[in-house]
Amino acid sequence: MSELNKKKTIRSEDEKKKIINRLNRIKGQITGIEKMVNDDTYCNDILIQVVAVEKSMKSLANSILQNHLYRCVAEDLEKGNIEVIDELISLFKRFNN
Repeated sequence: MSELNKKKTIRSEDEKKKIINRLNRIKGQITGIEKMVNDDTYCNDILIQVVAVEKSMKSLANSILQNHLYRCVAEDLEKGNIEVIDELISLFKRFNN
């Protein structure tokens, strides 16, 4: 089984809705940037929007990470699964690259 498919996180419908809403806003931001490019908008203005998308993505990632730590990691540690620490180290390395 691939690395991405071996574990699952069961999320509440409310949590899923919040994540999907944030992703839809990010899609809207990206669509706006695409329109700006097609409209020959000044580079500086496009770059400002690109940074806004980056911040939105980082905020979403931090929110998912927080939930992951409180739910998934805590449950694994309670079950004695200390391998989750290696998973976290790998995850933090990806965040910092």
